Amino acid sequence: MTKRPLEGVRVADFSWFGAGPIAGNILSFYGAEVVRVESMAKLDGLRAGQPAALNPDGSFKTGYNVSGYFNNFNAGKLSMQLNLNTEKGQEIGYRLIEKSDMFLTNFTPRVIEKWNLDYEKLATVNPRIIAAYAPMQGMWGPHKDFLGFGAVLTPVVGISEMSGHPHQPPIGVGTNYPDYVINPTHTVTAMLAALRYRNRTGKGQCIELAQVESVVSVLGTAVADYLMTGHQQTRTGNRHPNMAPHGAFRCADDETSIGSTDRWVALGVRELWPALCDVLRHPEAATDPRFVTFEARKANEDALEALVGEWTRAWRAEDLMEALQARGIPAGVVQNPQDILDKDPHVAQRGYYQYLDHPETGRAAYDGGAALLEKTPGAFAAPAPLLGEHTFEVCDRILGLTADEIADLMAEEILI
Repeated sequence: MTKRPLEGVRVADFSWFGAGPIAGNILSFYGAEVVRVESMAKLDGLRAGQPAALNPDGSFKTGYNVSGYFNNFNAGKLSMQLNLNTEKGQEIGYRLIEKSDMFLTNFTPRVIEKWNLDYEKLATVNPRIIAAYAPMQGMWGPHKDFLGFGAVLTPVVGISEMSGHPHQPPIGVGTNYPDYVINPTHTVTAMLAALRYRNRTGKGQCIELAQVESVVSVLGTAVADYLMTGHQQTRTGNRHPNMAPHGAFRCADDETSIGSTDRWVALGVRELWPALCDVLRHPEAATDPRFVTFEARKANEDALEALVGEWTRAWRAEDLMEALQARGIPAGVVQNPQDILDKDPHVAQRGYYQYLDHPETGRAAYDGGAALLEKTPGAFAAPAPLLGEHTFEVCDRILGLTADEIADLMAEEILI
């Protein structure tokens, strides 16, 4: 494997569920040695989460090592079991932090206090440590101990208010979007900036990333609009203030699609209305008084969408996308996971997914890196670890404990 840019950097990953472990996953992809600290005393719920791998008879595998959710976000890491509810467990945790370059957590301040993992203590153990804390609502403030996941954070920051159709309840975005994209990448960016600073000065530092502040930045113009005009942006469905038509339009069914056979194409048009009419084989609509100008199309948007939706139903979704793109019209198939993994030639050729062999789930696709580094490309060195798979290795190779000391800690249920 080509040398990766973060080789030689060790991360003590004391996080769980989504936002924290995904940040560690990014660091692992680019070569960092990430030690994921876990415990049966406070098991990461994703280890028991769906989807799980299937048995040959079609039933779901069971156990703590078969969750596709967990495995995808923890590839290449070492798993160490450690009970931090004990004083000895905390001492072992300090020993790992002493041997690490970075510390990562997304637990609430209440848990951080319980486990004695505040930055002042960590800096005493290792003054060069880069410690990243990413709780949902930050390390201080009236809501600092509030619990939540991406599905809670999405409404808190205003995304749900903007998502859905007018006169219907907010629906969110259908996935824990903040956990997967915004928070982890912001956290990693801050950690790498702190690493660069340490490389120049020799000094570590504390990073606080309040997920609520990280995510509110994706509201786009909504906050600025309210600030400058007092206008409260809300749900508009698929419509756009500067485009018409703009949305997802039904195409011909695809019987090869697993689950729903519905096929859709998303498109947006402002100046290229005549070109859209030409592609859809209805050039006469380009001069229809209801649609001839952008303002007219916005005024007659219901009729416009009904007409375009009627025309697109005659098209295979992929063919329509290609035809529209050829005329300079932004358009894309509304793809499902089957499309992305098995059908999309662009994704396949670029090799985004890395296929790894896991001892319990078999061969599976793992998310690759979002950025391609020409000289030092990333890759996962191994699939996701089994629970506690590397406890002995971490204690021996990294912490320098003897076999007898490790055995005693296991007997005392510190290493569980």
